[in-house]
Amino acid sequence: METIKFVHLTDTHMNAPQTDNMFSKFNLAGKVTRLFEHLRDTNVAPAFVIVTGDLSHEGGVEDYAYIRQVLDQGSTMIGAPVYVVLGNHDHRSPFREGFLQQDASEDAYFYSITINGLRLIGLNSQVPGQHHGRIDEQQLAWLEETLSIPAENGTIVALHHPLLSVNGMPDDHVLENRKQLGDVIVGTDVVGVLAGHVHSNNVGSYHGICSVAATGTAFAGELADEENYRMIDFLGYNLVTVNGEGISVQSVVLPSSQEEYFRFPIALLAVETNH
Repeated sequence: METIKFVHLTDTHMNAPQTDNMFSKFNLAGKVTRLFEHLRDTNVAPAFVIVTGDLSHEGGVEDYAYIRQVLDQGSTMIGAPVYVVLGNHDHRSPFREGFLQQDASEDAYFYSITINGLRLIGLNSQVPGQHHGRIDEQQLAWLEETLSIPAENGTIVALHHPLLSVNGMPDDHVLENRKQLGDVIVGTDVVGVLAGHVHSNNVGSYHGICSVAATGTAFAGELADEENYRMIDFLGYNLVTVNGEGISVQSVVLPSSQEEYFRFPIALLAVETNH
């Protein structure tokens, strides 16, 4: 098979310029544009880009229309399509209206598309109104049927909530029903599962399948001390390569100030997952 490379980025937390929230002063959309400029200027030439959720931070229709403009401009800049999935801070109806230009709907957003023989499956792990993630029964049944026919160059599954635990975060930050998802994908042509949510780069193996959670373009998360977690200025992406030998993940970090945006008690993370 030919070598296929693509870009994985996540947790952009963008909003329209007129939106006033806790992240407004950080110009998070500008960071995404800078990342696309980097991809263009360094001739990365990916086959596609996948963004694994939290496109917006509690955005409305205008926010998603603006995010679509930013990503479309990035797509034009590098000459490659951009695909997305939804995260816990996204909202389904505004996304469908503003980003997809469709009628408002609370239906889960999931799909399958093949690029150069590599199948990309986007799943909706977001549970409306909740911090935790879960793949519903409808998607699991659809996924099992879809994977029953192998793709020429394998399959990548993209979702927001990761399959692997991250140091310093409660275990319920991972996908709630990861065992069910694992049962569906193990033994198929799935070569990698890509996620976000935890704002920390985490690469490992889940039942023999490469499992990746990227840090995010908005900010990175890390332990500040035994009781607190902090978010710092960060900008980066993962360059994923799939070929006949397997899959590899290269983390690319762009210059940033490393300024601390905010910190909060680790106990608050556990509280969030229960709401």
